[in-house]
Amino acid sequence: MKFESIDRSIAGFMHRYGHTALRFSLAIIFIWFGILKPLGLSPAEELVLLTVDWMPLLSPESWLAVIGWWEVAIGVLFLFRPTIRFAIALLAMQMVGTFMPLVVLPSVTFQDGRIPYGLTMEGQYIVKNLLIISAALVIGGTVRQAGREQRS
Repeated sequence: MKFESIDRSIAGFMHRYGHTALRFSLAIIFIWFGILKPLGLSPAEELVLLTVDWMPLLSPESWLAVIGWWEVAIGVLFLFRPTIRFAIALLAMQMVGTFMPLVVLPSVTFQDGRIPYGLTMEGQYIVKNLLIISAALVIGGTVRQAGREQRS
């Protein structure tokens, strides 16, 4: 009986605060990782520069700054419930570019002779973004709930 009470309490806490914690975690990650890019402090800088080298209009270094500020914008938008939809839209566009190295730089993202299963550290860094996409799906699933709760 005691276990049931503790379990119910813990599960209730997770239910109350889980979505908010997930949203703020995404905000922190995007702001932190994003700001490192224009400051020249990102460990992903070389990978990003190699990935965007072919892109028109801007230099790879300028694209790096644009991507960094884009990520900061995603993070800031996740901080506020009314802007979650915009955060997810920007994140969806950003994720296309994030996965691009798996296609355009397989020699960097996969171990020699081990495509498609033998990821390098860079490849793992990219594939972990599946978790970020899943988190965005969970958060996105709550955007209409706020309106229903306020009407109740």
